[in-house]
Amino acid sequence: MPEDRIAGRSTRVLVVDDEPAITEFIELGLSREGFEVRTAGDGRAALTLVDRFRPDVVILDIMMPRLDGFQLTKELAGERARSLIILSARDETQDRIAGLELGADDYLVKPFDFGELLARVRSVLRRRQPEQAVLLRAGPLELDRAERRTSYRGEPVELSPREFDLLCYLAEHRGQVLERDRILNAVWGVSFYGDDNNLEVYVRYLRRKLGDSDRQLIQTVRGVGYRLVVD
Repeated sequence: MPEDRIAGRSTRVLVVDDEPAITEFIELGLSREGFEVRTAGDGRAALTLVDRFRPDVVILDIMMPRLDGFQLTKELAGERARSLIILSARDETQDRIAGLELGADDYLVKPFDFGELLARVRSVLRRRQPEQAVLLRAGPLELDRAERRTSYRGEPVELSPREFDLLCYLAEHRGQVLERDRILNAVWGVSFYGDDNNLEVYVRYLRRKLGDSDRQLIQTVRGVGYRLVVD
């Protein structure tokens, strides 16, 4: 089961920050990755929304009106089905320690790279759901994310780190048509500005290693991107 799905539904993320540009940026990025996202502009609004939305992950700032991030963390900590990530411009060691001791699962300093935030979200979800998140199965394809091993139809497949990440992303979204830009942002990073021929090259590598000469496993959707189709 990929990280952006829990028990047959999209993983829910609540973003709490009094800067609309931040909440909009994170909401857009996570929504494109398949997460269900809600936002709140202060801690009090977040507490009200938590009871109704029941998020799996809360990403929260420290410096907010009405109820700051430390107080909010204290209020929300203890629910083991929910992960907390503090996202703050305050980078002093004591602030990090305070947040983690109050019950946060991670602490990321602004300014931040969206790719790193996404990785942190997926990391805390893996820690909450280790058995589901480490082993990813898609038909005859099996990927062990802890050991970074791949097998296809029971046979091991040697992949480079980038090939493995790309195949994981396709497997997580199997059956879906994924746009080129979306794949590049997820696998190479949201700030990737290189030639998208890189993606074609790595898809070609995967097809060769998986014996997909007829392109029925990793299908090209002309003018859009790619889709992984498994039995």
